[in-house]
Amino acid sequence: MRDVTKDNITDVFMGYMGPDMDPRLREVLSSLVRHLHDFAREVNLTHEEWNKGIAFLEAAGEISDKERHEFVLLSDVLGLSSLVDMLHSNPEGTSSSVLGPFHITGSPPLPLGGDLRKDFDDTVLLVEGMIRDTDGKPIPGATLDIWQTAPNGLYSSQDPDQDTYSFHGIQTVGDDGRYRFTSVRPVEYTVPSDGPVGDILRACGRHPWRPSHLHFIVEADGFKPLVTEVFAADDPYLDQDTVFGVRKDLVMSYEHMPAGSFPDQGFELSGKVDDPYLRVEFDLTLVKQ
Repeated sequence: MRDVTKDNITDVFMGYMGPDMDPRLREVLSSLVRHLHDFAREVNLTHEEWNKGIAFLEAAGEISDKERHEFVLLSDVLGLSSLVDMLHSNPEGTSSSVLGPFHITGSPPLPLGGDLRKDFDDTVLLVEGMIRDTDGKPIPGATLDIWQTAPNGLYSSQDPDQDTYSFHGIQTVGDDGRYRFTSVRPVEYTVPSDGPVGDILRACGRHPWRPSHLHFIVEADGFKPLVTEVFAADDPYLDQDTVFGVRKDLVMSYEHMPAGSFPDQGFELSGKVDDPYLRVEFDLTLVKQ
């Protein structure tokens, strides 16, 4: 009989894995268990702390549903989501950033020049740009999945007063690769802090705030999909994002446009905007598969 000890239990675990195991699974699981065992030995993990950890994971599972993903949020606030993004971002393309817990599938089509603000009476934001390849050429037919917070700082999945797809839409670009739509300026907001992840933030003396941003998922045949966010340069939380999503190339600046200068055509709101508005242009670069 082999004597399993605190010093050899990691090696014993490795010996339990079968010879036909998927090689990548073997690599990932072996490293995970090795680091997990080393962590427990390094901090001399107690039974009480182990129990608290298990209770935390159980609570994260209990509070999660199809609209709230507490484990994704945990990965975000620990920096793991952003680290995985950065490990696999190609520097030739636009940086990826966290998906976040509030993306929903099935968003309705948004025509070129379409409007997301609907009945929200806020300053109009005009957003446009090009989806291009690493040579700067437009990518015809690329799709742009767009979502953001409402002016009250809530996503539609958080707010029973909003329609399911409020501030959500999917736009397909033409031969020129250009996208364009109108919305309102998204606002900074807090990640959900009423669950176990909030307990972690408070225990660490951290705030739950994120800088304002627009979310994009960009897809095109023959190119690697891009999941990213674009942040306002003047946001007070730009250097304090609680989920570490800001990248230097994802920062944009809003241009204050005078009354009477809104485009006469090309937008759903053309001919309807007489007041000053905001404008931003941001190009998105995809990398070939």
